[in-house]
Amino acid sequence: MISVLLADDQDLVREGFRAIIERDAGLQVVAESGDGVAAVALSRSLRPDVVLMNIRMPLLDGLSATRQVLALPEPPKVLVLTTFDRNDWVYEALKAGASGFLLKDVRSGQLTEAIRTVHAGDALLAPSITRRLIEEFVARSPTLPLPRYLFSSPSN
Repeated sequence: MISVLLADDQDLVREGFRAIIERDAGLQVVAESGDGVAAVALSRSLRPDVVLMNIRMPLLDGLSATRQVLALPEPPKVLVLTTFDRNDWVYEALKAGASGFLLKDVRSGQLTEAIRTVHAGDALLAPSITRRLIEEFVARSPTLPLPRYLFSSPSN
């Protein structure tokens, strides 16, 4: 059973995520928090496997809370979920150590699969974010020659 902590300042959003997560027999919501300070405290005391972390929250924003949660001994995986599709927040979440970054328009099956993915130790980004990051990487990276071995025929 994968234990999940929901950290979002909107009650309705947490209720919706809880309903989606608890339909999956392998997932269990162990607690909810409406602010970043409570998210850190609950992560410390309950030691969930995965924290779903909103960015914009009172008392302590989700990026700062992510840093604190991931500094705990044996930290959970953090999956950031937000309404705001901003590159700077994606970069900051990844620098903080988040395992994933999704937008709140994600479908229910994608959410539960994302929880399983980060719990397994893999990382993920929303497809629209992945596309933008790749485009930015390609635009910024210098053109390098391809290695010669790619063009040589195999020796017998």
